[in-house]
Amino acid sequence: MTANVWMLWPSREALSRMGVHRARRALAGAGRTFAVGILLATTFIDSDLHGWGVAGAVLGVLVGGLGFWGFWRVTLEHRLLPSLGLFVLLFAIAAVAEGAGLRIPALVVWCACAVSAMERLPLAAALPANAVALGTYAAVNNDAWLTTLATTAGLALAGYVLRLDAEARGSAQRLLAQERAARAAEAESAALAERARIAREIHDVLAHSLSAQLVHLEAARLMIERGAERDQILERVVAARGMAREGLAETRQALSALRGEMSPLEEFLSELVADTAGADVTVTGERRLLPAEASQAVRRVAQEALTNVRKHAPGAKILIRLDYGEHEVMLNVRDSGAPPGEFTHSGAGYGLLGMRERAELLGGSLEAGPYEEGFMVTLKVPA
Repeated sequence: MTANVWMLWPSREALSRMGVHRARRALAGAGRTFAVGILLATTFIDSDLHGWGVAGAVLGVLVGGLGFWGFWRVTLEHRLLPSLGLFVLLFAIAAVAEGAGLRIPALVVWCACAVSAMERLPLAAALPANAVALGTYAAVNNDAWLTTLATTAGLALAGYVLRLDAEARGSAQRLLAQERAARAAEAESAALAERARIAREIHDVLAHSLSAQLVHLEAARLMIERGAERDQILERVVAARGMAREGLAETRQALSALRGEMSPLEEFLSELVADTAGADVTVTGERRLLPAEASQAVRRVAQEALTNVRKHAPGAKILIRLDYGEHEVMLNVRDSGAPPGEFTHSGAGYGLLGMRERAELLGGSLEAGPYEEGFMVTLKVPA
């Protein structure tokens, strides 16, 4: 674990300018440009360079600038050997400057090398490079030993502080990227859930409608084969056409409900039984607006239960009760004349199975079975 820490590079987010405000970057660039300009002006004013000496000094400045730029690039790419090679090049440029009598530029380059190494290299390489650069600075500098010691310690500490600051900024950038990725994944998951919900609604509507149409069309086919009267066959075909029209209307209603354009549950249940003799709707509890999925579940279960009663117990009395509880809503549909057991096999598996799956997806439950002389369906969903 210790070896990993010593060989670990600062993150790319830390080594790059990512997360640094544009104004801060502009200020830092202006500060560096000003410092280099002052350094060059002081160097050429205080030195005795003439002719080729000036050309050499300018060339040294250009090569040094390119060296620092290259050092920044290769450390950003986490390439150790090229980074050390450029560090040696910069160190050599400073040594040549010192030999040419340009002590101030040489000291500045050694200090910049020490700080940059500590900021951008793995600690196993940064500490020796920092020690060599600051040791050379201390050996060449003519200041008092206490001043030199304080300067070298301050430069080493400054490099490490810059490293910590960059790592903190890099960590913040990684967290920000993770948060954005999590939000994108959450949005994608929500979109997929919405698509699944729409698909489930359309599936339930079509399964309910098509199964009813199939019954009428199959009856019409049998009548045709048996040579039944035209009016009887037409009645079945018209009934199938009516089922198709109702299915289309229910599909549109489901889409409207998914868009939040739903009528109140009480109104829907009243309209559902409007054409059914002997049907009664009772609503208890404090009426309130339900979540879209819970409201749709109640509507679909009521439709399926009512269709089953009409199919298997025509003319039976139907009692529908909607109860708004504190934390859940309960729908109870019962009739007084369904033969026991027929519902469990109705609708080619789409009826009770689909209703139960819908309830369980919402964290609720559905119970269905015979009671006394009839059949009862009870739905409970959180709301």
